[in-house]
Amino acid sequence: MGAYVSLVLDTSSLHRPRRQPILNVPAVIAALGAAMLLIHGARALMGPELDAELLVRFAFIPARYEANFIGESIGADIWTFLTYAFLHANLTHIGVNVLWMLAFGSPVARRFGTVRFLVFFAVTAVAGAFAHLAGHWGEMLPMVGASAAISGCMAAAVRFIFSHPGFGLGPHGFEMAVRQPAPPLSLVLRDRRVIGFLAVWFFVNLAFGFGMPSGLGEGGTVAWEAHIGGFLAGLLLFPLFDPVPRMSDDFEDPFVSREPH
Repeated sequence: MGAYVSLVLDTSSLHRPRRQPILNVPAVIAALGAAMLLIHGARALMGPELDAELLVRFAFIPARYEANFIGESIGADIWTFLTYAFLHANLTHIGVNVLWMLAFGSPVARRFGTVRFLVFFAVTAVAGAFAHLAGHWGEMLPMVGASAAISGCMAAAVRFIFSHPGFGLGPHGFEMAVRQPAPPLSLVLRDRRVIGFLAVWFFVNLAFGFGMPSGLGEGGTVAWEAHIGGFLAGLLLFPLFDPVPRMSDDFEDPFVSREPH
């Protein structure tokens, strides 16, 4: 009986820190991922003719902006700069994009908030479409996928994710990095971790441009120009969306080595 009473009255568990959930996905990321999956599932139930019509109306087709293009909707000239991001080539394509969005979109969404993140997602998707248009003017092959906007999220994460010394030391360090003021871009580009990340990222995307297999199957290719357009937009336009007060230009980076005095 004494052991039972002792167990019931033990309040030590009340003072233990609450464990962070393994998957703490912002609602806006979950909603975007669900929308992409639902759209892809609906397309799978369509016949080939109906799906082809949907691609004409909502995929990004560079040839649409030539004078001799025969289209059914003038509005598609505008909205396809964004709607292409919600269409995907196959399950592998959408699976890879959703995973990358979970990894890089989540910290950005947690920092920006829902409205800012949605606008940021749209702006980087549009920037990616413009970059693709510049490199594929007049091409009939439709471009689909959220990769440009996700590339923008990668760039935005680079702007702040390494700014806190505790980043990578558990959930607390990660949360502090999300809330930490972002250093100026000039300082970010001095961080060797950022330089390494950028080098690998641009190398992989340029390799796709030179013919490296995409792994998408069905003759799909990687729209690497769109990736770069979205990435640069995210990197450069980050301060316009960031609600956290900026870090001063004379901030001393704790990771920059200094000579002893």
